[in-house]
Amino acid sequence: MRYRERTSSPPRIQAVSDLKKLVVDVPDFPKPGILFRDIGPLLRQQFQQAISAMDELFSKDEWRAIDLIGGIESRGFMLAGALAERRGKGFVAIRKRGKLPPPVHFAAFTLEYGDDHLEVQPGRGRLLIVDDVFATGGTMNTANALCTEAGFQVVAIATLIDIGLNPAAFAAAGVRAAIRYG
Repeated sequence: MRYRERTSSPPRIQAVSDLKKLVVDVPDFPKPGILFRDIGPLLRQQFQQAISAMDELFSKDEWRAIDLIGGIESRGFMLAGALAERRGKGFVAIRKRGKLPPPVHFAAFTLEYGDDHLEVQPGRGRLLIVDDVFATGGTMNTANALCTEAGFQVVAIATLIDIGLNPAAFAAAGVRAAIRYG
């Protein structure tokens, strides 16, 4: 089977609200009191449109100022990988601790439902960090500091959805979101 070059870009999204309708609320997951926003149905039904919505968060000039796209494990990988392919950029894996061969930089952080660790290999270049969901800001802030420590210049941060838990952290981090709640 041969690779077929895409002859046209995906259709421009009619409304982000159409994408938002495909995000499913799952109460009490992964533990009681947490409202999980499941992007699985959105990615299954409108993956190209979701990537287009994220792509459109940045101007042509901003895209030219980005060398690499870093994806936060695991769903951020899908989004960052698709954006990297679409824009002809390199991909940087921001993984959970113990998943990358050395040398790595790592950091611990707190989520709304527990503690976690991230790690990244050293590198250089102007980096866009991508994740699936922005909640309290812990993961994004840790990834930003970690990638900077590892040698990257973080120039932008983006997420598919902002669930609206911490508007102050969202504004402070300068995170761009395709879909917003709250």
